[in-house]
Amino acid sequence: MSLQKSRKAWGARRGMAVVVLVAAIGLVGKMTLAASTGGPADVRFFRGFAQNIAAVGPVRIYDHPMPHLPVYNHPPLAGWMLLVLDELAGRVADFSTLIRLPACLADFVCSILVFEIVRRRSSVRTAVACAIGVTLSPVLIPTSGFHGNTDSVAVMFALAAAHLLADRKSPLAAGVCAALSISVKFVPVVALPALVIAAFRGGRPVFVRFCAGFGALFLLVWGPVLVTVPLALKEKVLEYEGGPYRLWGLVKFADWLGAPEPVIGFMRGDGHFLVVLACVAAGAWLAWRRPSELPGVVGVTMGLLLLLSTASGVQYLAWPVAGLFVIGLWEGLSYSLVVGALASWVYWVHRAVKWNSVELAVGAVGWLILALGVASAIRKVLNTPPPSADSSRFPLQAIAPEHPLQTAETRT
Repeated sequence: MSLQKSRKAWGARRGMAVVVLVAAIGLVGKMTLAASTGGPADVRFFRGFAQNIAAVGPVRIYDHPMPHLPVYNHPPLAGWMLLVLDELAGRVADFSTLIRLPACLADFVCSILVFEIVRRRSSVRTAVACAIGVTLSPVLIPTSGFHGNTDSVAVMFALAAAHLLADRKSPLAAGVCAALSISVKFVPVVALPALVIAAFRGGRPVFVRFCAGFGALFLLVWGPVLVTVPLALKEKVLEYEGGPYRLWGLVKFADWLGAPEPVIGFMRGDGHFLVVLACVAAGAWLAWRRPSELPGVVGVTMGLLLLLSTASGVQYLAWPVAGLFVIGLWEGLSYSLVVGALASWVYWVHRAVKWNSVELAVGAVGWLILALGVASAIRKVLNTPPPSADSSRFPLQAIAPEHPLQTAETRT
């Protein structure tokens, strides 16, 4: 038995070494792309935001007029990040390169997280393949190395929170990561109820520590803004509806079907709160049923959010990548290959917000693949045996060589 454990540990260490090496090569490649390209318009917008933050601070930026820039819709931690990058610009590298560093680093960390999550639920070989899939995903290469928004950073913190809570038995650190995820981009708020419910299922000590970590970080980052400019924060961050583009998903399908403008307006306005509620409800239900599968549940909520989202943006396509690879190799690969081809192409031809008919058709196929991936994820999470009444309290560590989330890949 000890020999078998020793072999597993040695295999895990070798697998981790391979993952770190490939992820490091991927990081260098993405940063080379960042340093050699100017990036999309968002890079210039972030530069403008950073200059204004340097002038008025990351708190007052929410009620500071910026007539030549888009709405500043980023949570408070993003402002502090931009302030630091503005200080480093010119000393370490150009701002256009630095602004893409956080997303590239997040992809590096996500690859390691996916390996750690999957190896507990499948074979080391499958875990290595899924982790490398994250590194080499043709969705993440252009969205992080070329676009460089904060989406990948938010996903990284959300996935880290789930891993720390479900697999590492570290609820305090999980709470901190959960707060960080919604402080850099508000999107992972749909996964927050699932994290809270999973912590509650762990018992009072786990729940209290998770809430303490979350509350302390949340008050530190959000407190000054909530006290100083609460209305501006609510209008620009909490009620942000996304850009006006109709490129993806339900809004595009409604447009194709000739839906009246008031209907589309409702979908993009008050209707998007129904989308958020649906994602929250799905994640909360799955977390209650299978708290030990919290990383997969977070993957479901992020994938479901993009699936039902009424906002369009190429960078949003990064939301479900890591979570789909947590669910399974084929779910992650199929989405990455189809949607990654689309993302890479529209960035290459500098047409990220104006897709032609072929690109829209590929986007529709990608949406259907995502729908199948989310459905597969829900099925695999629910197929996991629930914690028995006489088992130890959650968090539970799944170390069996075969697991419903990864069985097909393991057998392959």
